[in-house]
Amino acid sequence: MIGAGTHALVSKTVAEAMHPGVFSCPPEATLSEVAELMAARHVHAVVVHGEADGASPEVAGLISDLDLIAAATVRDLESQVAGGSAGGTALTVHPGDTLELAARLMTRYGVSHLVVVEPGTGRPAGVLSTLDIVNALAGV
Repeated sequence: MIGAGTHALVSKTVAEAMHPGVFSCPPEATLSEVAELMAARHVHAVVVHGEADGASPEVAGLISDLDLIAAATVRDLESQVAGGSAGGTALTVHPGDTLELAARLMTRYGVSHLVVVEPGTGRPAGVLSTLDIVNALAGV
């Protein structure tokens, strides 16, 4: 018998649980600017564009609130840039993927946010967080 939580993970898609829309920044944005964006928009993660001009749909990385806290313990946020702190390519999922796949990726790689990208274009469509998955498990 499949438990209620497991059923929610296999029966729901990323699109049903994610936050649509993306707040993003260019790689040259300072982490202090990223922190201001997060605070103003009440978000926990910001997507970093693949190119400085923002013209590329490529996702270069993702900076979470925890990443900002860690960076602040090393140096002043004004002296650090998003491109250097994004930590490589962000993990991505598609809107049609199951929450089970997303949960496995988060667990395997120890991350709390995934960038949801449109199939074919690779353009960011939203962000999926661990809290989004918890809400799906709770039926919220």
